[in-house]
Amino acid sequence: NLPVLPFAAVLMAGASLCAQAIDPSKIVDLTYPFNKDTIYWPNAKGFVHRKDSWKRTPLGYWYAAGGFSTDEHGGTHMDSPIHFGEGKLTLEAVPASKLVAPVYVIDISAAAARERDYSATAADVKAFEEKYGKIRAGAVVLFRTGWGKFWPDRKQYLGSDVKGDISNLHFPGLSKDAAELLVTRKIAGLGIDTASMDYGPSKDFIVHQ
Repeated sequence: NLPVLPFAAVLMAGASLCAQAIDPSKIVDLTYPFNKDTIYWPNAKGFVHRKDSWKRTPLGYWYAAGGFSTDEHGGTHMDSPIHFGEGKLTLEAVPASKLVAPVYVIDISAAAARERDYSATAADVKAFEEKYGKIRAGAVVLFRTGWGKFWPDRKQYLGSDVKGDISNLHFPGLSKDAAELLVTRKIAGLGIDTASMDYGPSKDFIVHQ
């Protein structure tokens, strides 16, 4: 009986997975809608919904048609391997079978509540494994920081609501040693309910690397 969480970013790794049966009773929607309130990385343009026709025509019938555009890094989204891996898979090249996997949820919300820039450590992962067992290869590991409670307040969620400001971000993430430990577990993916796997003030994005 592991907890679940809404998460904003998912980083998929390269482990091979076979499609697995899904129990509909265990499906939980972890997404946020894309609209004017969606939080994006500060230097992104965001979401635009264009209404080309949204009216009744001269012939008397209603006709609605338009389009939308959105940057890659905002809302609930998946970072494809090429995001920080030169020559790695782009999003459309990731097999759908790799998107179905067992999930572990590691709750670091208490530590994050005490420290906005908390980075989950290898010790946090090991403490979880002592309680629930070793993380299986091919699983997805999600970190619950509790940051979902701030959505869609950009100031609270990111630490700054200034457009283009990536120098004053403050939110929890993972540490290098936690990421390295999870790599040894051969996980298929990593998720978190903040804007990035790396904590807000990160300059080298070592977890992404």
